Amino acid sequence: MRVLIAGGAGTVGRAAARALGKHDLVIAGRKSGDVHVDVTDEASVRAMFEKLGKVDAIVACTGNSYFGPVSTMTPQQFLDGMKDKVMGQINLALIGMVHVTDGGSITLTSGILARDPVRQGANAAATDGALDAFVIGAAIEMPRGLRINAVSPGLLEEAVAAYDGYFPGHAPVSSQRVGLAFVKSVEGAITGQVIKVD
Repeated sequence: MRVLIAGGAGTVGRAAARALGKHDLVIAGRKSGDVHVDVTDEASVRAMFEKLGKVDAIVACTGNSYFGPVSTMTPQQFLDGMKDKVMGQINLALIGMVHVTDGGSITLTSGILARDPVRQGANAAATDGALDAFVIGAAIEMPRGLRINAVSPGLLEEAVAAYDGYFPGHAPVSSQRVGLAFVKSVEGAITGQVIKVD
């Protein structure tokens, strides 16, 4: 299978790439990878797919949410998080689906905060929840036998230092388990599912 992994240089993207390594991988990133793309820019996403042609699967591991107190969060900060994490991945899905072969798949990446929130994570909870709801709703009308799922990991062991203090009491998850969730989505038969890795 030819698998596009957008955000393949990030922590989650590397886990997905390692687990899906037997396939023909195309790594996309803003500044690194086989192809460059700004997923928040529709024209950039279209140009990438025109260059790539057909793929059998799209895996989106992109986007950052805003972390900060909800009492001081501005509407713009909230919107920036939605644009970066939610619309970036949805751009890949909506624009990319015509480039996915019949019976192929699209996998988005949400996260644990939609179901297990933490302080200063209200925007992340909203972005994770939006992506989960999108795949559930989109799955019932995907064309040509396409499947769509979300992988929703907890805090990865590799990211503990970067999020120090934000996730009290959370048990980190291994990148191997997160990678297997992407394998389940890409190689399996499920659709409209949120694959939780807690």
